Amino acid sequence: MGNIFGKIFTVTTFGESHGKAVGCVIDGCPPMIELSEADIQVDLNRRRPGQSEISTQRNESDTCKILSGVYEGKTLGTPICILVENKDQHSFDYDEIATLWRPSHADFTYDAKFGIRDPRGGGRSSARETIGRVAAGAVAKKMLKGIKITAWVESLNLISMPAPTTTPTHDEIEQTSVRCPHKPTAEKMIEFIKKARSEGDSVGGVIRCRIEGLPAGLGNPVFDRFEAELAKAMLSLPATKGFEIGSGFAGTRMLGSRHNDIFVLDENGNLTTKTNNAGGVLGGITSSRPVDFRVAFKPTATIAKEQPTVSKKLEPTTVIGKGRHDPCVLPRAVSLVEAMSALVVADFTMRQRTIKEV
Repeated sequence: MGNIFGKIFTVTTFGESHGKAVGCVIDGCPPMIELSEADIQVDLNRRRPGQSEISTQRNESDTCKILSGVYEGKTLGTPICILVENKDQHSFDYDEIATLWRPSHADFTYDAKFGIRDPRGGGRSSARETIGRVAAGAVAKKMLKGIKITAWVESLNLISMPAPTTTPTHDEIEQTSVRCPHKPTAEKMIEFIKKARSEGDSVGGVIRCRIEGLPAGLGNPVFDRFEAELAKAMLSLPATKGFEIGSGFAGTRMLGSRHNDIFVLDENGNLTTKTNNAGGVLGGITSSRPVDFRVAFKPTATIAKEQPTVSKKLEPTTVIGKGRHDPCVLPRAVSLVEAMSALVVADFTMRQRTIKEV
């Protein structure tokens, strides 16, 4: 039913926004990897609500519990279950939407598919489901020695930061609540979000991510291309509407002579390329160059403005977004992009290990 991601390193997420708990079950994680709840909590804290004045004010600590698969601080090689309890639900905010379909939400499509849905906080379609992904991503990162995954907010609406010459540091990204490493741009973004929220509206933007330290050879030809799995991972996230890798759509405006990445040797005699328009992937297989991609996120669908819609009785009506929602998902989605990247890399790493063992 679409709740499992990965082929060897697999993740099943579970839970609804206002249910008792959310979480994940991870299978295929190797044994003897050091893992604690504190390792996972670091990433969950970057995703959790109520971080700042530009995020939802739902007050959840998102404290995780490891229920299985770890003994004396090390993974057992058996399924790892991670649980996060929901404690600050305001389900009464959603009584009205049980009888209608909100614009740009999954209310109608869930009813069309299942004939039933949990309307409280969006149920399974809520971004709260991503807690399980972030927890699993934290576990995946513990497997990935020497691999660095860095995501940041590059643009918001029409506000864009200058192109960085090097990958931003964690401290640079975390220095502002919007998680844009260019402080002057970040300040403009924050003010834009505040203005949109004060007007009952929302905004979208683009998150950029780089995966560095990957070996050449991850990924498979044809249907299991590395970038195809990466695109699937990103577009499975709530509110995503676009994915591009390397030069992306800008590459369509270049000639082949300029776009081609010329092979050269670096100062240590290692094979590399002068440019990285391919985004670190050739023929669906990683080239050892940084995997560089962008993910587009739409404006948050729930807004505090009255909008026309249709009820389940097929009668015209109106709806105003209630509850506590992010006016912009980007700052909290940085951790989601990093987590899904880690899951893709971990799964392909395990697939490559299987190939070599055979």
